[in-house]
Amino acid sequence: MNPLNPQQAHPTGHVFWPAAAISGLSLALAAGLDLTGLLAILNDAITRIVSRGGAEPFPNPLPVWSTWLAAACFSLALALAILASHGTVQRLILWLSATVLVAAWAPVLSLAAHRPEIAGPWIATFWSGICSLVYAANHCMPSDQSTLSKS
Repeated sequence: MNPLNPQQAHPTGHVFWPAAAISGLSLALAAGLDLTGLLAILNDAITRIVSRGGAEPFPNPLPVWSTWLAAACFSLALALAILASHGTVQRLILWLSATVLVAAWAPVLSLAAHRPEIAGPWIATFWSGICSLVYAANHCMPSDQSTLSKS
């Protein structure tokens, strides 16, 4: 029970600062996996899947900064969207849609002769969504409060 509001079972949640923290920690997770070499292994596996067992060459390398910018944008945008949306079903749809969208980059990049290095953005997006769902489930979010007050 929330001591400030005995009828409210969860504490009041916020949107921007928790989303920024979730995004930052998701990026830290992806960076840590990159430092351990796990992202390279995952990227190699993705490359083998989308390019005939890895036999296709990729003459156009992606700049490293572009994958990390994509990871930052997707993890923050997803966290903001989930925390600002109403209801668990909508939040789950946002999370699943974002993870599928990032995963769908692999064949597109492969067709454009770019090595599909999407493991970092995918992990950051996936983890950002999981953390946002957990935060929203344990807090009374502003979008949930506005819906309750209309009833």
